[in-house]
Amino acid sequence: MLKPGTKLLAVDPSLVASGFSVLQVGDRSTISMLECSYLPLSSSKTVGDRVALFHDFFANKLHQWQITDLALETPFLGKNAQNFLKLGYLRGVLLLLAAKGQLPVHEFTPTQVKQAVTGTGGASKEQVAHMILKLFPRMVKPEKHDVTDAVAVALCALWHQKRLV
Repeated sequence: MLKPGTKLLAVDPSLVASGFSVLQVGDRSTISMLECSYLPLSSSKTVGDRVALFHDFFANKLHQWQITDLALETPFLGKNAQNFLKLGYLRGVLLLLAAKGQLPVHEFTPTQVKQAVTGTGGASKEQVAHMILKLFPRMVKPEKHDVTDAVAVALCALWHQKRLV
């Protein structure tokens, strides 16, 4: 498992609403949620402006929480290649921030994330959200699945690291 004191930022990037979570590993491998929410990005702004806002927001989160690790879900090429390309801009920002901060990056497929949290790789977003809310009962149900998706990515990273030890 990642060592006590590890602060993991997980991001579910999107040019509309990027979910994120910050989890910390405590003594005896306890996991605390420090923050989870989403960054809304207005479609009235240019893609370049949204990428810049995304960069500034997550650069601030890395500094604010003194993040030690970053977790991401690997993208998959869906029906729209343009969306896939634009998602690449945001992933590039996160990978650059991680490289500049010398942070390890943990990446997992959507199937791995769903499997880790729900026990099945074909789970729906609703099933993932349901499990996240069971695991964090004090968490207020977020208005976007992007938030629970980010928490799921973070948990997958933490639990995956535990299995590697």
